Amino acid sequence: MEPALILPPERDERWALARQMGVEKAVVHPLEIGDGRTDWTFEDLLLLRNAFDDAGLEFAVMEGSVPITDRIRLGREGRDEDIETFCEFLRHCGALDVPIVAYDWMAGIRWARTSTTIPARGDSFVTGYDDGDMRRGPDADVAPVSADQLWEALEHFLEAAVPVAEDADVMLALHPDDPPIPEVRGVSRIIRSPEAYERVLGVVDSEHNGITFCQGNFSAMEGVDVVDAIRRLGDRITYVHFRDVEGEGERFVETWHDAGPTDMRAAVEAYRDVGFEGPARPDHVPTMAGESNANPGYETKGRLFAIGYMKGLLESAGPRGSDAGDGAP
Repeated sequence: MEPALILPPERDERWALARQMGVEKAVVHPLEIGDGRTDWTFEDLLLLRNAFDDAGLEFAVMEGSVPITDRIRLGREGRDEDIETFCEFLRHCGALDVPIVAYDWMAGIRWARTSTTIPARGDSFVTGYDDGDMRRGPDADVAPVSADQLWEALEHFLEAAVPVAEDADVMLALHPDDPPIPEVRGVSRIIRSPEAYERVLGVVDSEHNGITFCQGNFSAMEGVDVVDAIRRLGDRITYVHFRDVEGEGERFVETWHDAGPTDMRAAVEAYRDVGFEGPARPDHVPTMAGESNANPGYETKGRLFAIGYMKGLLESAGPRGSDAGDGAP
């Protein structure tokens, strides 16, 4: 398990902060790009890869800002042309040794929150979701969307894209739905349980068809224990979002990484035991003193805190096969 951080595509102090904390894995994410960009040419990716290399960082994950359209997610006319665009993007990533592409299957409404100013420890802010509030709004523009429609489209996509990912040696990593509930404003959600992931992994049985294991989403899934889910799905976990929530899918709040209900050390030990050696980044951090909350969940100070906490847990857990953490408080 290797700590990673979302970093902007242009070098700034966050690149230096990452190196100062001993983090070498960079994640490119639309919340740091600023415009939700998805149209990456080979030359764009080459310049970005080399910029990270020159700064002593590895371009480890392209997340979210990938060319998967709602035409693909919904199985609508034009999806095959869009899938080919995505496959060409995978070929570019493979040629440039960008090893992981993380994506989601949330159509219409993606990451959903109903508050970004919930008070937490020491007057920090965290985000939260209340489905009662969300349902007050109109249906999404793409609604109605059934679960069957989403599954057909996802299976079609995987059958086309996974062989290309294999040839390019790029790992696909599917993120769970956030929130992991059956429907949001008329649009079904399907990636919301370990059983759903087992179905996904069975569509094309390949190590390149993998999982973004977002701990907060698994924690919010009904009846799911995060540590058990890590052990259940471990051999296909490609990438980790290290976070926690209090509550369940229809109503929850984010927590500080050291203050949620999940036993975070047990989670780290489970990753170790299943042999996970990929990147793991802190996710949905609190907004701390002196920060504007202009980018809720993704301000800087909370990420620095979370990286230190993760590194301490990793040291406590020790290497695979180790009993270094046994009996520690």
